[in-house]
Amino acid sequence: MSTWGGPVDVTLTGGRVVTPGGVLDRGWVAVRDGRIAAVGDGAAPDGPTTDLGGAWLVPGFVDVHCHGGGGEAFTSADPERVRRAAAAHRRHGTTTMLASLVSRPIPELADQVKALAELVDDGVVAGIHLEGPFLSAARCGAHDPAILCPPDAASVDALLKAGRGTVRMVTVAPELEHGVDAVRRLVDNGVLAAIGHTDATEAQIRPAVEAGATVATHLFNGMRPLHHREPGPIGALLDDERVTVELICDLVHLHPTAVRLAARHAGTGRTVLVTDAIAAAGVGDGVYDVGGLEVRVVDGVPTLAGGASLAGSTLTMDAAFRNAVQSCGLTVEEAVHATATRPARLLGVEAGEIRAGLAADLVVLDAEFRPREVMARGEWVKE
Repeated sequence: MSTWGGPVDVTLTGGRVVTPGGVLDRGWVAVRDGRIAAVGDGAAPDGPTTDLGGAWLVPGFVDVHCHGGGGEAFTSADPERVRRAAAAHRRHGTTTMLASLVSRPIPELADQVKALAELVDDGVVAGIHLEGPFLSAARCGAHDPAILCPPDAASVDALLKAGRGTVRMVTVAPELEHGVDAVRRLVDNGVLAAIGHTDATEAQIRPAVEAGATVATHLFNGMRPLHHREPGPIGALLDDERVTVELICDLVHLHPTAVRLAARHAGTGRTVLVTDAIAAAGVGDGVYDVGGLEVRVVDGVPTLAGGASLAGSTLTMDAAFRNAVQSCGLTVEEAVHATATRPARLLGVEAGEIRAGLAADLVVLDAEFRPREVMARGEWVKE
């Protein structure tokens, strides 16, 4: 990583620049005042330049499902700890992220939302994702089943009020009492309604999508399995053109073939790679707390203590990108769509592409797709 600091006005030259129109093999990107001023191929404009030496230049990654990193979780009431979690992922190329919270009692969760809302205002994270407590006990994964509850109007409203507009996505199991009504309530409030941690049949999924649910929370994981006589949530969500599907591309949650099949079927317009990372991301093995439950990380794989249930991941978005290309058979352009372009469009933020006018969020990747440099809003990220 660079040790440079502060916003820079520079033209990055000599890179393989991935743009919405294709890859520029001798591309250049002019950065001015924290934004992309111009993009081209061949001779660069006059002014200060930095030669990328043939490295890949891709948009900053956008992660819509992340619980923490760098040893810190987004559940912390200490804003500096939350900043450290976000910074840990930024060093790996994630320049935009939602802070995901796990299931807790409604009053406690509302307090966490209030604390995070301040950091959304400060631009540390782009919004809040509530993964629970409106989940199925049968598919709870690393969520405490004793805390799960139906999404009644009072509970939904309390959390949205606490967030004062910063809650961007809420995951719901639609088969729960009030489940479909909750989807409508979320959508009416401008919140993305996601379906996940669900034991629903295909017939129970359809009304939720009709009500406005548009995201599948980590498809395959925390769901009734796909069966040829009962497609369940996986079949229903993957096959619906209105639904964007999250995929945890750590090669642990999903086999590379499953990633490839889902990404090929959903296409670039509906595929989003996510980390579902916990505090252990970027740190290593050990014992961690996730929503009040003890999680042990061994060889980079987090599981609930005393069981085999996966409890998030230690993934970073650069590794997800790398896995998608090297192990799952996606092209570089498809991986860019899945890690930046599509999630940015899902959130409605001005990021996720290398084109003039957008924020200068950029990642320089070497030939093995490992980050060499990261730029966030026109500023090089320090180690």
